[in-house]
Amino acid sequence: MKYVMEAIKKREAEEKLPVIKLEIDYELITLYDAMKDNDREAMDNSKERLNELRREMLALS
Repeated sequence: MKYVMEAIKKREAEEKLPVIKLEIDYELITLYDAMKDNDREAMDNSKERLNELRREMLALS
């Protein structure tokens, strides 16, 4: 049973990683736009979201 659970977790991680990478790409674009507009609040929000996504990605690795 232990091996089955490990296999399921590994498969879920493999499915989530591409989604997280896309979210990171989108958030980097958002951050870039905020930097061009000199929008401090949007920059801070994007940085926080990027940190959350980074933590998710590390947890799956």
